[in-house]
Amino acid sequence: MKFDYLFRNVTVIDGSGGPEYRADVAIKDDTIAEIAPAITGQAQYEIDGTGRVLAPGFIDVHTHDDINVIRIPEYLPKISQGITTVIVGNCGISAATATMKGSVPDPMNLLGDVTQFIYPTVAEYAHAVEQARPAINVGTLVGHTALRNNHMDDLFRTATEDEISGMRKQLRLALEQGALGLSTGLAYASAFQSSTEEVMALAEELAAQKGIYTTHLRSEFEPILDALDEAFRIGRHGRVPVVVSHHKCAGAKNWGRTVETLKLFDKVREQQDVSCDCYPYSASSSTLDIKQITDEFEIVITWSEPHPEIAGQSLKQIAKSWSMTLLEAGKLLMPAGAIYYNMDEQDVKRVLSYPVTMVGSDGLPNDPMPHPRLWGAFPRVLGHYSRDEKLFPLTVAVHKMTGMSAARFQLPKRGLVKCGYFADLVMFDPQTVRDVASFSDPQQPAAGIEAVMVNGVMSYGQDKQVIGRAGRFLRR
Repeated sequence: MKFDYLFRNVTVIDGSGGPEYRADVAIKDDTIAEIAPAITGQAQYEIDGTGRVLAPGFIDVHTHDDINVIRIPEYLPKISQGITTVIVGNCGISAATATMKGSVPDPMNLLGDVTQFIYPTVAEYAHAVEQARPAINVGTLVGHTALRNNHMDDLFRTATEDEISGMRKQLRLALEQGALGLSTGLAYASAFQSSTEEVMALAEELAAQKGIYTTHLRSEFEPILDALDEAFRIGRHGRVPVVVSHHKCAGAKNWGRTVETLKLFDKVREQQDVSCDCYPYSASSSTLDIKQITDEFEIVITWSEPHPEIAGQSLKQIAKSWSMTLLEAGKLLMPAGAIYYNMDEQDVKRVLSYPVTMVGSDGLPNDPMPHPRLWGAFPRVLGHYSRDEKLFPLTVAVHKMTGMSAARFQLPKRGLVKCGYFADLVMFDPQTVRDVASFSDPQQPAAGIEAVMVNGVMSYGQDKQVIGRAGRFLRR
């Protein structure tokens, strides 16, 4: 057989968490055709992978790339990290199924403006992804806040029975059309007033379709154990797996409490399928939230509609120059975006190394001064945390970004270097791979990512350019 590509002498880390091994790996069409100690066949392109790791393409399980993968299909921030699949529709906000009657409510405005919400069904969103042919694969969750916004005239209350019934019907259709599950963002004001029962009713739709429930908890601050308990109760009620989004203990009073939260995970996991994702940084990023304004940690403003000139300054600097309190300054800046230095590094390490934690970037692509996780999350795990900090072996790091994620989100034939699987692959130098993106200069491609292949098409190379676009919409 003549192969399309042949990677020779690579160190294969196959995504299963098992040991690495040396091999040749051959690709035909969109599939891994052969893996052997030495392959004798011919190939159109041969790549010498001596000293390089060949791994499954990374799966970013927590993104807000919904509209950007269509609008900017090259999508350099993700493919340049070795990411070959993104899961969109997180934190209760999804472009798929959302229709806007007026202005875009917070935090749905993180995804785009009113003109960009033009996908009232998952089928229409999938069609748009397929037409755009992005460089990466895309799977979507359906956002609870998006459903609320479709069916309610006021987001700052709990839903009525009729409204819940309308949301259920729309969620059922979305799942039938291939959505991966339901996400919530209960911490945000636009969903905070929803009752646990409202979410439970929606979760009832998931089991029949084998969907998943992911949640940005009602609180990541002091009431975090109650918020986790609520998430696990919703999962039990709906008989569905639960993924806690970007698990963290936020706020100085909460630092160190991942010891407690992970103990709760251990206990619940004996009876229930629960896991989490996290990004490898001790600062978070979102819209500016009045409830999170404090002098306990640094808050940097990344954008502000009324005051675009202050982007990049800390809230403390701004308040001082305006001779007012942090809260007064915050109110004048709204709507705005912020980076919150609200986590403890030991907590980040504890969560990242927890056995059922996956990696998600949670990057905000429309932020003019984005958190560096948008460009750097995955290489940071490989370089900083695995190689330099020795938090876990490279085989574990890769598993958390590939095989574990594909299994959790039921993405068939993805996430492993295995014969018959789709050829989503990344080749990197384990000695030099690292995140280059920084808080002061965040839009920088990673070092050490040498080749990225999506569905058998070479898509990104050493010149740091997108050279192919073969992404697909992935249905559950």
